[in-house]
Formats: sequence, structure tokens, C-alpha cells
Amino acid sequence: MGNYLEIIFWISGFIVFYAFGGYGIVLFILLKIRSIFVSNKNVSGEMANEDLPEVCLIIAAYNERDYVDMKIKNSLSLDYPSEKLKVIWVNDGSDDGTPELAAKYPEVTLLHNPKRSGKIEAMNRGVEFSTSPVLMFSDANTVLSKNSLKAVVRHFQDKTVGCVAGEKQFYKEKNQPVASVGEGFYWKIESWLKRLDYQFYSTIGATGELFAVRRELYQRVEPDTLLDDFMISMRITQQGFRVAYEPMAVASEHGSSNVKEEMKRKVRIAAGCYQSFFRLKKLLNPFFNFKLFFQYVSHKVLRWTLAPLALISIFFTNLFLLIGADQFNVFSVYSILFFLQVLFYMMAIAGLITQNQPLRVKYIYAPFYFVAMNYAMFKGFIRFLKGKQNVLWEKAARSGKKHK
Repeated sequence: MGNYLEIIFWISGFIVFYAFGGYGIVLFILLKIRSIFVSNKNVSGEMANEDLPEVCLIIAAYNERDYVDMKIKNSLSLDYPSEKLKVIWVNDGSDDGTPELAAKYPEVTLLHNPKRSGKIEAMNRGVEFSTSPVLMFSDANTVLSKNSLKAVVRHFQDKTVGCVAGEKQFYKEKNQPVASVGEGFYWKIESWLKRLDYQFYSTIGATGELFAVRRELYQRVEPDTLLDDFMISMRITQQGFRVAYEPMAVASEHGSSNVKEEMKRKVRIAAGCYQSFFRLKKLLNPFFNFKLFFQYVSHKVLRWTLAPLALISIFFTNLFLLIGADQFNVFSVYSILFFLQVLFYMMAIAGLITQNQPLRVKYIYAPFYFVAMNYAMFKGFIRFLKGKQNVLWEKAARSGKKHK
């Protein structure tokens, strides 16, 4: 019995390590080896203004009164020829005065629907109304860096690129809550992985804060889609194109105000992960595109499926191995690893207890956020199985000051 427990323990440990860190290390090594023989071809040069394509910036919004002025002023101030930038604000049933505020800007096309249909339907309406060859999507509560458009569109000079994902960042604020700091830390790691993904072959998915697609490749996804940004970008890879990553195109926003708000968003995302898993079956076929298969499974699928289960398996197999040992040795490998696990979860509990307090001891936020994120995967899976996840987006309260 002990041998089986050891096998399960080490396999589970490998899954967790690979899914949350090892994959990035493997990519880094592979890229270093490849750079010896092949130069990086992903870098595209700057484009002259007369060569820039027309871009349509589509902003789907529900009850974003506090951010309307900020978002529109930011969009109109981007470094891009004004005659080549079209801005469409799609209102999805807002009842807080959002459409009235957006209507004050004649430079912006307002598409108003008094009935809520969900974000993806709002995005589809924006696409149907647009005629530009490049479509850029952005959330209403984010601020884009001034050079975002130019930085993104240059990648479309590469005919193999069908989508470009931008960089997501969080404002640094005084006395940030645990959720906000943990979220920011998570996205720093994700940004590093996205950069490596693109250098290897393709970034795996885009985030709704900022991404762009070739209009001819845009496919309407099912109206009950939960992760619209991920599905749209990965459906483009299913057409044989790559997703580029542009770190200079930055979308900045405030993090969640507390863990309860962040969990609400994470559970929805988790439910969307499992929905995507069953709808993107083509990506699970290694014979379709082995590089894409390798990246998709390593970066996403393992985190959605085996890794959360492996975390539980590691803890209990480790415990049973210690209980079943003939003689307890405090310096054995299993004793040390179990102690480290207990310490890790104690730090997570400390983060839970202080979650609504100004952050003082920063080393506790990473374990807490990590545990909360994996707990959300279990809740999201249950919600997915029950089919109770509403397609209408649930707004999470954000930290920081409101913008008017």
C-alpha cells in the first residue's frame, strides 16, 4: 500500500509543479535551445501612419456610469490617426445612466439595447455594426496605454497572426486588500507565460481588457458563452492562426475590492473554463496542431482538471505515508514536505482571516490567492454541471477611486 501511496504522491506533485511553474521553465529552456539555431521571427516593425489599418474599438458595457467619461476620453486620446479609429459603445441593458453619458460624445457610436442579453451578444452587435478590418475589444473600466493600438496592429503584418492579446495590469494602491494584491501577482506570472507562449508558437487565449482580431476571422460564439475573450481567440487558433502577445499594449484597472468579490468572478471564470474545455475539442487533438495541443494542455487544461485534484491528493497521501511509516523521522523527505504544506495552508488561513484588512504582511497573499483560485475551480465545476451559471455578467466591486 505504501508503494502505491508514494507513486500517487509523486505523480500528484509533478502535476502541480508542472501546471503552476514547470511548464514555464520547460518553455524557457526550449526557447533558449531554439534561439541557438533559429532567430525569433515574432517581432514586427513599426508602421507608418498611412499604412495603418482602420480599427474599430468595441466597448461592451453594463452599468459603468462611474467609468464612462474616463473610458471614452482615454479611447479618443490614443495615439492613432483619428480618421482610422472608430469607437463603438455597446450598452447592454444599463439602467444607471451609462447610455446617456456615452451619448454626450458625438465621436462615439452608441448602440443601445434596453434589454440585457449578456456581454457576448453585445460584442456581436458591435461587430455587426462595424466595417473595419481590425476589431479591438476592451472593457469599460480599463485604461489603455497611449500606444496600445499601434503596438497591437503591427502584429497583423504577420499573416499567421489572427488575434493579438494585450497586457493586463493593476494599479498599485495604498493599503491594497489581499484580493487585489494576489490578483496582481497572479497576472504578473501569467504575463510572463503569455510572452513565452507567443515566442514558442501562440499565446493561449486573450483577456477581455484588451485584445484585437482580424474581422474576417471573427466567429460568433454561442450566446451562453461565459469566457467570450478566451473562446473568440481560441476559435481563431482552430482556424489555423496564432494569437500574438503585445506587452506594450497595456490595459490598467483596479483589482477586486475584497476576496468575496474576486471569488464571485473566479467561480464564473471557472465555470467558463469547463464550458470551453468541452467546446474546444479540436485543440485536444495532437494531430491537428501538436504545438498548440502541447501549450493548451500544459497552460490551461491541467490547471482546470488534474491540478486542483492533485493538490488534495498530495496532502492526504503525504499524511497517510507519515501515519503508515514504521518509524517517524522528522528529517525525512515526507516529514519536511508535509511540514511545508501545513505551513503553506496556515499562511493561506492567515490571509483569509485578514482578507478585509489593509495588507501588512505581504508574503501571505500568494498562498491565500492560490488556494482561493483552486477552490473556485471546484465551485465552478459544480456550477457548470448544474448549468446554473448566468450568462449575464456579474460585476465585481473594484478597489480604488471611482472615475467620473
